[in-house]
Amino acid sequence: MNVLRDAGLSVHNAVAKCVRLLDCLAELSGRLTTSFVVVLVGVTVYDVVMRYVFRQGSVALQEFEWHLFSAIFLLGAAYTLKHDGHVRVDLVYRSRLIGGRLRRYIDIVGTVFFLLPFCALVIWASAPFVYDAWLHGEVSPDPGGLSYRWAVKALIPLGFGLLFVQGLADLCRLLIKRPAGY
Repeated sequence: MNVLRDAGLSVHNAVAKCVRLLDCLAELSGRLTTSFVVVLVGVTVYDVVMRYVFRQGSVALQEFEWHLFSAIFLLGAAYTLKHDGHVRVDLVYRSRLIGGRLRRYIDIVGTVFFLLPFCALVIWASAPFVYDAWLHGEVSPDPGGLSYRWAVKALIPLGFGLLFVQGLADLCRLLIKRPAGY
């Protein structure tokens, strides 16, 4: 009996270690996203000053702003999920009528049947989109715009890949650990 218990503990420890590693990815993407926010604020202030004070705008600078915004949105999703910051119907989910066990089941079902399949679908559907942009050397259609359009398009599968990985980490955490409130 001790052998089974020890095997169960080693599997539990391996899964917990894997969850911590996956959580580190979300933390890393969150830190990167934070730096992108700072850069976006600086670039936007510079763009506004140049446009309205010196009457000199830049298409490339404006496109860079929306590239940064895309990176913030897509790469910050996993970090937001890790810290339970996504929007949900808290009126029901956080009410006193629903206990910790039911919340856990809601989270498991939501992750397995909604989050993970949706992320996989977006990754699957966006990969050819990125590949075509890279293959054809897609650039901005605007004069003075940015090159390498594939790079910003690659943020779509990358961001949803990070979200998928964080969803897996959360699912493993839900399955191996009893949350507070039981």
